[in-house]
Amino acid sequence: MTLGLSLADQIALELRADIIGGRLLPGMPLIEAELVNSYNASRNTIREALHRLGQEGLTRYVRNKGVMVRRLERAEVRDLFVVRRTLELQAIAQSGPLTDAQSGRMQSAIEATTLAREREDWRAVATHSLVFHQQIVALMHSPLFDEFFAQVIAQLRLVFCAAPDEQRFQSPWLERDREIYGLLADHNKPAASEAMSLYLDDSEHLSLALFDHP
Repeated sequence: MTLGLSLADQIALELRADIIGGRLLPGMPLIEAELVNSYNASRNTIREALHRLGQEGLTRYVRNKGVMVRRLERAEVRDLFVVRRTLELQAIAQSGPLTDAQSGRMQSAIEATTLAREREDWRAVATHSLVFHQQIVALMHSPLFDEFFAQVIAQLRLVFCAAPDEQRFQSPWLERDREIYGLLADHNKPAASEAMSLYLDDSEHLSLALFDHP
């Protein structure tokens, strides 16, 4: 168990990671008895973990069905992109030249996205691209923002899962992530900010379009 975290916290983090990784999809039930066995935890601990996920906007309780992974609404998606613009553009604006460690983490995310695309594993493409954007926010050196943005990323993952054609939905972003990384590596903040702003505009447009075709 991670130092300083309760078992319930650790279980919540692992379930969130399963959402970000595309292993838990919108509408999937989180069955208490199965989680008790999987994590060798008490029912109270599992309930506490599920309650935390509910507070993060990732699960909901459905009468007579129990706890399920959430499907987000259009207004919530708009709000997620308000948050993304605020955090990602601010991170670029206040960033200094990339350190070797920062550059390495961004490159690793891009390389993982590239390999996933070569395998045509579009779910993994989405996951690794989101990891790249987590590294953008990490430029602010704020553990609080990092934790908050991880919750935002998990909610976005639930939106992306709704795409009927994952290949079409995920194909455009790798080259644009590479472009943003290259501009940051050159410390061209104005161009990186402009590229990110256009990226987020287009991503929001495509995400909201998912609600037009139920």
